[in-house]
Amino acid sequence: EVQLVESGGGLVQAGGSLRLSCAASGFTFDDYDIGWFRQAPGKEREGVSCISRVDGSTYYADSVKGRFTISSDNAKNTVYLQMNSLKSEDTAVYYCAVDRYYCTGPQYWGRGTQVTVSS
Repeated sequence: EVQLVESGGGLVQAGGSLRLSCAASGFTFDDYDIGWFRQAPGKEREGVSCISRVDGSTYYADSVKGRFTISSDNAKNTVYLQMNSLKSEDTAVYYCAVDRYYCTGPQYWGRGTQVTVSS
């Protein structure tokens, strides 16, 4: 059974940092691209970042470039999202997801972790 479990969310002041983790199990980690998505209240879910299984290349949404960093630890089957210089508009539920299409068509999703940035 594929499982993706996010952790690391919480309440932080604007300008602060958080590191999200996504622990994966039930599939061959190296076979999938893995990414982070978020959904703010009243808004559609959007892609935040993705890391490729093929060459480790990364994608970032324009709104987080220069502030967020995605990384993976294949030995631990875990992907991280380091979030710095957080803004109130980063407030959302953050989900990790996997697919084989550079995060354009996620097949499996975690349940999400809440990030709240107070201004």
